[in-house]
Amino acid sequence: MKGLSPLLKKFARLRILVVGDVMLDHYIWGDATRISPEAPVPVVDIARDSWTAGGAANVALNLASLGARCTVAGFIGQDDAGARLTTILHSRKIDTLATPGSAPTIVKTRVLVQHQQLCRLDREAPPTAYHLSAARAEKLLAAAIADADAVILSDYAKGILTDEVVGRVTDLARAAGTFVALDPKPRRRLQFRDLDLITPNKREALQLAGIEPLPHTPFPAAEVCARLHELYATKHLVITLGEDGMLLSSDGQILKTIPTAAREVFDVSGAGDTSLAALVLALAAGAPLETAAQFANAAAGVVVGKLGTATVTPKELLAYVNRR
Repeated sequence: MKGLSPLLKKFARLRILVVGDVMLDHYIWGDATRISPEAPVPVVDIARDSWTAGGAANVALNLASLGARCTVAGFIGQDDAGARLTTILHSRKIDTLATPGSAPTIVKTRVLVQHQQLCRLDREAPPTAYHLSAARAEKLLAAAIADADAVILSDYAKGILTDEVVGRVTDLARAAGTFVALDPKPRRRLQFRDLDLITPNKREALQLAGIEPLPHTPFPAAEVCARLHELYATKHLVITLGEDGMLLSSDGQILKTIPTAAREVFDVSGAGDTSLAALVLALAAGAPLETAAQFANAAAGVVVGKLGTATVTPKELLAYVNRR
């Protein structure tokens, strides 16, 4: 990939605001060599625990790992998980804007046995417990939006991002001339329009377009891109296609499909966050969409070769691209 080093150097001058569903990712690492006498389930002998930032907070970690200055806004509870998450973010020099409320911090616990995920345990309240009014969102975020080069709305359907909050953030960003991107979760059908970038996966793109997937039928790329532009008037659309790479579209027209960069896939946890962070940074740094997508594709290729929610550094990215 040409021009990677100059692009990476530009990131240090960028400030990105992430707004969305932050969470704490907890990993339990162990081994299982016997079945419980109490039920037909494995007994896990725990070797260690680890914690990292997840959800919108993982997007922020990826931005910081690539050299940008970052602020993340979302719900962080007054509990042990919230304190741990705050410590993780502040240790990476990420500023935090905690939204008000008394719910628990969202925690996802994954049990891994011999590097394979056995199960996931979620701790969270209903989405209404994390809701934020548009007025409070404006008071909390207005200054950060005005100061940002880009705003990322990271939706995990946990409750922070509502139609009202998305609308208010978009209006503030438009007034400030700030780039706005959304990673949507269409099962909640957020109302949005006139954004600079959305990044659904294949299934999410079909849901957003209102198109039923048909078995043994190729992905209707042209129809999906045209329909999404008609509905949402988004400038850029990047659809992640898994092993088939990325589909790029601008103003409803297909530009091209980029094949996947991944060589080995150990864990896809958080790969979408990495791709989103890399895309937005490259676009905010002035790269054209195809260059930004190639950069994001390579960043995701590094991350899926790691176990657990992970990030990528400029050094890792340069080494990966040079090997390819």
